[in-house]
Amino acid sequence: MKEVCGEQCLARCTIFRWCQRYEAGRVNIKDLPRPGQAHFVINSATNLAVDELIRQNRRITTHEIAVELSISKGTVHHIIYKLLGYGKVCAQRVPKHLSENQKMARMGVCLTQQFLH
Repeated sequence: MKEVCGEQCLARCTIFRWCQRYEAGRVNIKDLPRPGQAHFVINSATNLAVDELIRQNRRITTHEIAVELSISKGTVHHIIYKLLGYGKVCAQRVPKHLSENQKMARMGVCLTQQFLH
């Protein structure tokens, strides 16, 4: 088979294992359920709910968000830092990357309050 299909060919032991399962009566090709922690599918509604909670209270903790939305703290952490792109500055969540308008606004505040003198 390797001469015909090349390196993408299945191993013989895999083919024998499949044949044994078929002969034993298994005709479904999908994986059987496995024990362990079920994975939570993150959807855009969950992302929006987390973002809304953060915008309402920038000092909210991941534990409080997890309790509010009934999801795990790990999922909340993944949404906040990876998907929404928030970071934590002085115990408040803020976007990691500021737009040009936000940078100019911050610079204007600094200049008006005599911070640079």
